[in-house]
Amino acid sequence: MKLRSLRGPTAALTTLALAAAATLTAALGAGSAAAATTVRVGLGGYSDARPAGTVGPSNSDGAPVTPKVTPRTAGQAAPTNDWWSSLIYQRYAGNPYSENLYAHPMTFKAQAAGLEVGYPTTPTVTSDGRQYDYTHTRDLTLGVAGLNSPDTKVDGWSDWTVTPYWADGAHTFSATIGHGLPYVFAHATGGAAQVTTASAPTVFSNQGSVLGITVGGHSYGLFAPTGSSWNVNGTALTANLGGKDYYSVALLPSPADLAQFRTYAYDFVTDTRVGWNYDQAAGKLTTTFTATTTAQEGTATGTLLALYPQQWQATPDALTALTYTSPRGTMKVRQGSSFSTVQSVTGVLPSLPDAGSYDRAALDGYLHQVSDASDPFHGATDTYWVGKALGQLSQLVPIADQLGDTAARDKLLGLIKGKLQTWFAGTGSPGFAYDPTWKTLIGYPASYGTDAELNDHHFHYGYFVQAAATVARYDTAWAADSQWGGMVKLLAKDAANTDRADTRFPWLRNFDPYEGHGWASGHAGFAAGNNEESSSESLNFSAGLLLFGAATGDTSLRDLGVYLYTTEANAVQQYWFDADHQVFPAGFQHSTVGMVWGSGAAYSTWWTAAPGMIHGINFLPVTSGSLYLARRKDDLAANLAELKAGNGGAFTDWRDLLWEAEALTDPAAAKTDWDAGNAGYTPEEGESRAHTYHWIYDLAALGTLDPATTADTPTAAVFTNGSTRTHVAHNYTTTARTVRFSDGYTLTVPARSTASERGTEPDGGTGGATGSPSPSASASPSPSASPTTPQTRAGTLYPQPGGTLTAAYGTGATGSTIASGGGANHDGTPYQPLTYTLGHLAGTLRPGAGTDFDLYVDAGSSVALAQQARVSYDFDGNGTVDRTETYRYFATDPVPGWERYNATAAGLRSTTGAPLTDLSNGTVTLEVWPALGNAPAQLRTGATQSQGNASVLRLPFD
Repeated sequence: MKLRSLRGPTAALTTLALAAAATLTAALGAGSAAAATTVRVGLGGYSDARPAGTVGPSNSDGAPVTPKVTPRTAGQAAPTNDWWSSLIYQRYAGNPYSENLYAHPMTFKAQAAGLEVGYPTTPTVTSDGRQYDYTHTRDLTLGVAGLNSPDTKVDGWSDWTVTPYWADGAHTFSATIGHGLPYVFAHATGGAAQVTTASAPTVFSNQGSVLGITVGGHSYGLFAPTGSSWNVNGTALTANLGGKDYYSVALLPSPADLAQFRTYAYDFVTDTRVGWNYDQAAGKLTTTFTATTTAQEGTATGTLLALYPQQWQATPDALTALTYTSPRGTMKVRQGSSFSTVQSVTGVLPSLPDAGSYDRAALDGYLHQVSDASDPFHGATDTYWVGKALGQLSQLVPIADQLGDTAARDKLLGLIKGKLQTWFAGTGSPGFAYDPTWKTLIGYPASYGTDAELNDHHFHYGYFVQAAATVARYDTAWAADSQWGGMVKLLAKDAANTDRADTRFPWLRNFDPYEGHGWASGHAGFAAGNNEESSSESLNFSAGLLLFGAATGDTSLRDLGVYLYTTEANAVQQYWFDADHQVFPAGFQHSTVGMVWGSGAAYSTWWTAAPGMIHGINFLPVTSGSLYLARRKDDLAANLAELKAGNGGAFTDWRDLLWEAEALTDPAAAKTDWDAGNAGYTPEEGESRAHTYHWIYDLAALGTLDPATTADTPTAAVFTNGSTRTHVAHNYTTTARTVRFSDGYTLTVPARSTASERGTEPDGGTGGATGSPSPSASASPSPSASPTTPQTRAGTLYPQPGGTLTAAYGTGATGSTIASGGGANHDGTPYQPLTYTLGHLAGTLRPGAGTDFDLYVDAGSSVALAQQARVSYDFDGNGTVDRTETYRYFATDPVPGWERYNATAAGLRSTTGAPLTDLSNGTVTLEVWPALGNAPAQLRTGATQSQGNASVLRLPFD
């Protein structure tokens, strides 16, 4: 969240001055830091108290605040920046309860009598079509009869749940609520369980201890202890708990679902955990969501969990037919206590390779406009604008290195190091101070509420981490924990601590692991819940973790970056860009939003209504970590087309950022726009002419991202320009390595270098990571050039003319004819298929892995054709098919040329048979047939590695 009423470093100083005046009470109330000491971290450190005259977490009146918790949770690191943080951070002196809480599918609000519950299903859209909200509207209030609590405190939390607590001396009440939970799990003492409805309920089922009601068009199940009974008296529903202290309420998709929800009504969710595993060899990220339940009566286990779109789109687990409405689109229900998602990892490059046809002298001239500036930091003093300046300089270092301008490269590195070391010294302001009450690291001078509201830490600190990753690339010793790297990792921990034993910081402060994206506001003190504006700055933080971890050999930090980056990139595609057109409601008139709220989203920013900035705030900063924006080139093109259409066919505000975004979907158009307009624009504050010129001309040569191809390193990407494919990978380590891409291509990357088909570019400077980032020994080996004996190890297989699968590339590409479908629909049923088989296979299943393939097909100029594939497994070679996987068909275009049919992109249509298991003398069969159409097509088989575009079947076995 950035309250940018003004824009730029000078404006930030004005904002700081106003903020200081408004919060003088907080500064004086908390005292100064005269006795502060420096806590050493390597060569740097941080202060154990904030600088004199500065502020810490405060309410809207400027008074200091402390976490609003019960004695049971006192002293624990408070989870700020969450969907429920208004429970723990009292932003307004007159509201000791909470603001609206958007858990999805249910909404909540704490008040004196207990917990309001709602389920908004109809959005309100502003008359100008710029904002939509599913605003909390009360259906029920849950509590205990007679409760009149003076406040609400937090009694516990887990990865995606929270337990608020009420007490008034005679009564106590608590309720566990969470993302994806269709239940409220309540404990009450001092009176009868009480549910008050907003209007007279319709009772559709009364079974004593189980009551089914409809209020405001929404159905709920009320579950008291067995043996008790619900009493309905107008809008008051009570149940004597009979000496017990529990009851639950469930949101029902329909009244007919009451019995199913009763099954788990007494299995209270008492903990939730998220875990992840990056399978480097397979280029896959598996995330597991687990809920722990405790039975209040009986012995049942399990629960029901509602999945967001970015989760159900990626889960291999079975889902029920139950659904809910939410501001993020349809939520689908999983029966059980856990589920997993599997996502492809598309990499992050430290910089684009030197591929453009730019005028190198002109590029170097643009570079020196920044490196030789009298003040390269533009007068910036606070964490955000210093960070922006560091980001600008960091993007120029590899360009200088590519140009052979080592003097400029080293000057830029010196500027970055000097500024980081000043901030990391731990001796006051500028610097970082630790707040032991809220357990957070705050940079001073602060800005945009990073101090008083705990806003935006991931946004601001992401620039520092990215800058440090650039330094580590060229001077690894500087980034050692014993030098300055320890402070970099401490900043990372403040926003994204994953060590549950490290009580200095909360777990994943700025990231919501269930909803899949970051939150910016520390207190979430808004009627619309929490918010995040610049999703791209959140991803800049994640990309920085990935790159700094890779550059220093810290695979744990690197893999945290992989998890955050991959997860949020997929969430942003849905909730900021609505790539599948399933999230934004009818009446909302834009293809993108500037900010997402708990209740919905808005085509706006905190500081301007200028369309270019509304679009651009979710692009900046443009770095090689921005490649995720090109995963859906169609959606990005529509986003930019809307903007151009509203601006008379051209970009106006932030033209450089928008040209760079355009280069990710249409490089030729971006080059034309740059060539026509580069002489008359002012660069965005974190951009430079040199970087924009380099970026646009590089992509004009490389083409656009191929999101379907992954690699066995997270620092790799593939680009396509017509029929030319360029595989790019960076190796931070001190030894050469071979990178294997999922399209079958292998690339040798020397130590400390970027390599591609276009050549090798060694990094200047010194050092290199000594840890091995190579895949574990269980990774599938690279295929040999020409095997002479049949392969018995399952891994990567290539279809060959004549119906065989081999572990090696072919000897020459040919087109195998896929029969005409005869105008009939063969979706899901093989029709005259091309069949490729290999037997006598052995392999150990990789946990969480699945089948994948790239099949190159060509329909020529024929229209309305679609090809389909099926993979069958006979695990033990006894002649019986044990498992069949049928994939959704691939619709070919009527333009001659090979197109890639990718399993991950297409997705599974159906599976039959047993789960995947180890192969022992097993057999695998690939079938390809015409699903639709009335003309033949071609499948590319037998290609050599040098020919490229080799059809490949990748099996999930080691």
